[in-house]
Amino acid sequence: MLKSPLVLPLATLITFFIGSLANVYINQDDWYQSLNKSMLNPPSYVFGIVWPILYVLMGLVSYFNFNQISKLFLIQLLLNAIWSWIFFYFQMPTIAFIDILLLILINLVIQIRLFKSSGLYGFLYLPYPCWLFFAAFLNLNIIILN
Repeated sequence: MLKSPLVLPLATLITFFIGSLANVYINQDDWYQSLNKSMLNPPSYVFGIVWPILYVLMGLVSYFNFNQISKLFLIQLLLNAIWSWIFFYFQMPTIAFIDILLLILINLVIQIRLFKSSGLYGFLYLPYPCWLFFAAFLNLNIIILN
């Protein structure tokens, strides 16, 4: 991968853009607000803080490790983006849960590859799979409680 000074911010912006694209036409309407949720469900503003941080970390890690994780990374970005559509737009939490399980599986493979190649990038990427496990927990609770 070409390592010009512009590639790192570009990789981060592309990651952020793809992740944010999923939410362009989706809002948390009355359906989501009416759902029974876990007591551990954070307030909405927390997601607005966490996701940009995760996108920056993903962009940084993908910049330095793209050759090792490229196909899986792009697949997980797609799965990440469509989760919002499945969950919020189509209001199908069970299908969204399947999506997030696939997302977790792919990211565990990415995580293993990153730790094998560089502990630093493995640790930088670690918050993302951890957040996915938490998101899966929240998603599953919505299925169970509703």
